[in-house]
Amino acid sequence: MESTHTGCLFTVSAPSGAGKTSLVKALLEHDAKLQVSVSHTTRPMRPGEKDGLNYHFVSQSDFAAVREQGGFIECAEVFGNWYGTSKAWVQAMLESGSDIILEIDWQGAEQIKAWWPATCAIFIFPPSHATLKQRLIGRGQDSPDVIQRRLSEAELEMQHYTLSDYLVINDDFNVALQDLQSIVQAERLRTTRQTQLQRPLMCDLIPSLSLRKL
Repeated sequence: MESTHTGCLFTVSAPSGAGKTSLVKALLEHDAKLQVSVSHTTRPMRPGEKDGLNYHFVSQSDFAAVREQGGFIECAEVFGNWYGTSKAWVQAMLESGSDIILEIDWQGAEQIKAWWPATCAIFIFPPSHATLKQRLIGRGQDSPDVIQRRLSEAELEMQHYTLSDYLVINDDFNVALQDLQSIVQAERLRTTRQTQLQRPLMCDLIPSLSLRKL
């Protein structure tokens, strides 16, 4: 499915409270070449969220209709709500050369990797269980029962970190952000990608390359 001139596709997974959303937001603010894929979800909108910015908030029936038509690269039910990534939008952006990043659970990341093998999968860990619990409480969004459920789920989710290409520990936010920036830049500088993007330069420096397909 991939062509030689496509953009980079990144997935970022983490348990709730690990700081994934804040890190991706900061990464986007520092990297104008990177665009975020906005997922569709059936969960209710939280205070401060905006439709089309944080998520595309849709009804259960609308989500099911798109899913049945094969319109999602991946979709999964998490805590009773459905989440999905638009296939048409991501493919169009990649084929235009744009670099895309998705915040997604490990199951979705696995499905996307199967669809687009060159995907760079990143997993984020909190520095400790105690820190993770404190971050969940500090968000003030969930009841004690939900927080406990999220902590239980976090352990199960983190067992799948081996499916990722990179593991980032979010202890110091700025250090974790620098780690993400380094990963993004490293992917952009892969030899296979640079060979295509820098073809005129390559042929100038190595004239014999112009006689054969790069």
